[in-house]
Amino acid sequence: MAVLPESLLAGRVAGLAVSPLDPATRERLAQALLDWFTAGWSGAPAPLASRFRTVALDCHPGAGPAPTFGGPVTSVPAAAFANGAIAHIREIDDAHRAAMLHPGVVAVTPVMALAYDGQLTRRRMADAVLAGYEVALRVGEAMGTRHAAGFHATATAGTLGAAAASAMALGLPENALHHALGLGATQAQGLWQLMEDGAQESKSLHPALAVRNGLTAAWAARAGLPGARAFVTGKRGLYAMLSGDGPLEALTVDLDGPLRLHTATIKAWPCCAQLFTPLDAAQELLSTHSPDVATIREVEVAIFPHALKIAGVDWPARPAETSFSLRYVLAVLLLRGRLTIEDMEAPCLDDPGLRDLADRIVIKTEEAFQREFPNRRPSIVTFSMADGSRLSARRDLRRGDPEDPFDWGQLRARMRAFAPSMDDSTAQAINDWCMAFADPARDGEPAAPPPRLFGVVPA
Repeated sequence: MAVLPESLLAGRVAGLAVSPLDPATRERLAQALLDWFTAGWSGAPAPLASRFRTVALDCHPGAGPAPTFGGPVTSVPAAAFANGAIAHIREIDDAHRAAMLHPGVVAVTPVMALAYDGQLTRRRMADAVLAGYEVALRVGEAMGTRHAAGFHATATAGTLGAAAASAMALGLPENALHHALGLGATQAQGLWQLMEDGAQESKSLHPALAVRNGLTAAWAARAGLPGARAFVTGKRGLYAMLSGDGPLEALTVDLDGPLRLHTATIKAWPCCAQLFTPLDAAQELLSTHSPDVATIREVEVAIFPHALKIAGVDWPARPAETSFSLRYVLAVLLLRGRLTIEDMEAPCLDDPGLRDLADRIVIKTEEAFQREFPNRRPSIVTFSMADGSRLSARRDLRRGDPEDPFDWGQLRARMRAFAPSMDDSTAQAINDWCMAFADPARDGEPAAPPPRLFGVVPA
């Protein structure tokens, strides 16, 4: 009988615990952790964060040792749920082109909570986070674009990533880890209909539920409950039931090669990642030509159609919609020369100058660009100037993609820009805690970071 692809994937993940970590992987892991803290701190002051903390405590009442971003110390399940939601509020948590999901929020969040419920070492935390990335990204890529058009892959493939991360953090053996993945697949969910119905504020429930369900799957497997074995490829597995059309070989190809963490994107803009290439192209035009924005007669944007299936808000009516409106984010960038957290949280939607510029933006989709999706995200931005000249730039990849990465100094500057409430002392402490994962000599240290790194509110 042929070995299931799912079995090979489970074996690869379980083997992380006995495999050496090369310096490049250690450094990239430290960056992923810094990105996670950046996203959590950025979201913590938002009004939505208090709602998610309330839901977390309603679902998981009781005291505990685990910190929540900007909130109290609480139970492990409550902290995992709340932090999963809060770290996604600002849309700045990392992404992935082929898998079309946010891997860090599902891979890091459950492990960070579990660090306060035992003797998790830095090395086991590293293995667990890497496992979460590996599974979420391989499954997301295998599920493909048709799946991603109907389902939020952070909630579907991401649940399996959270299950893998949780199972590794709990020290489950390979067979139990495989069961945890199958149990996680049973709970995979996340309809994009919420975007159609103007429910963007609830999008962060997708990673929160993925983290909760992944934790539940790992605890269930530890208790001896069985899960589906062919959870992706079976006749009633994820691929068949949730509109899979991607390359199933993504589950097993190059299992001995570099870890999938290295293929993730750290986000350069505080909005939906579908909109990054036009923003990058516009930024290139501004930097290269320094045009007088008042003399731009028209801005034409050609973009891949999938972008507008997720981020198709023509003009936002409230802050929750700003991250999904290409016309808004592009107009802000052109008018003000930057796009900040404040522009998303407290937008001046009736600013006459902003609306005038937005009215000059024409957006069209190109089917030829869609054929390059998801591995490339083509976009062309063209300025038609009052003097009849035209300025144009094309971007196929995004700033922060593996081909155009941030260095550590840029990531620190990004953290301060995206998390303005963070003070210098906390920023340095987070930096030092994350950087320690690059040092093998510290692998045996307890993994749990000081609660103050979460901006914990005293009881």
